[in-house]
Amino acid sequence: MPDYSLEEQYDGLVAGVDEVGRGPLAGPVVAAAVVFRAPPSPLLAGLLDDSKKLTARRREKAYAALLEDDTVCAALGAASVPEIDRLNIGQACHLAMRRAMVRLAEALGEWPAVALIDGNRAPSLPCRVETVVKGDSRSFSIAAASILAKVVRDRLMTRLAMRHGNYGWDRNAGYGTAHHLTGLKEEGITLHHRRSFAPVRQMIAAKVHAA
Repeated sequence: MPDYSLEEQYDGLVAGVDEVGRGPLAGPVVAAAVVFRAPPSPLLAGLLDDSKKLTARRREKAYAALLEDDTVCAALGAASVPEIDRLNIGQACHLAMRRAMVRLAEALGEWPAVALIDGNRAPSLPCRVETVVKGDSRSFSIAAASILAKVVRDRLMTRLAMRHGNYGWDRNAGYGTAHHLTGLKEEGITLHHRRSFAPVRQMIAAKVHAA
């Protein structure tokens, strides 16, 4: 379970940053940046964990609690499908993180002293940056960021599923499940599909070859 020990190692405001949506075949990457102005209350702390380990219901509960807590300052950033295809997924994730951090700094009125980045690679930021492998299982701030980003992205994919109903995005969030791949074969590629990702790229190449 995550805790607040990493944040307490630094002086000043400490932001946790995480992204969601690195692996899907469709949809944007969404990142969140979160600062706790004080250690989270026991009630809020009990809701926080790596978003992938939580059920959808528990994520929604934690999401609501984070938004209602006056000690929490949070911001979101995203990178679009065209940006993912143009930059590559790694750079797009960093772009989304930078955008989240810029908005967080605007909301705070200053840059945090430190940004704790989930993973082992970090975007360039105008503050101290520390990478934390499996950070969403170690740091409350990163876990909170993972929850916010996950809920926002899942809601977006559910809305997109209402317009593109044959890919199962409301259930698979754009990942390459059997349902999604069947939808690609039967319905074709949408504007929301990442053309640089292998299954989509191969489908485009097969159509060009057939023509």
